[in-house]
Amino acid sequence: MRGGNQMSQLMKQAQKMQEDLAAAQEEVALMKAEATAGGGMVRLVMGAGHQVETLEINPDVVDPQDLEMLQDLLTAAFNDAASQLDQMTQERMAEVAGGGLGLPGF
Repeated sequence: MRGGNQMSQLMKQAQKMQEDLAAAQEEVALMKAEATAGGGMVRLVMGAGHQVETLEINPDVVDPQDLEMLQDLLTAAFNDAASQLDQMTQERMAEVAGGGLGLPGF
């Protein structure tokens, strides 16, 4: 009967892991990252799926003669926010995966 008990425990662990994964996915869907560039001249808030939710540009940074600088600031803010979201997602999912099933090699 010992083998049946181990299988039951394994099934319970697998079910808990599925529940934890579902909860983590819900948390990830609500995550937001904020990034600034140019000393706060550009501020961006990004949500799940890398959707830009807020973009603020200080009027002082808008120079029609130097649009390249504004483009660089926007790119930097976008990339920073995307990187933050990716890192937060990886960390949260690693927490769930770290629980594992107690099996060697998994």
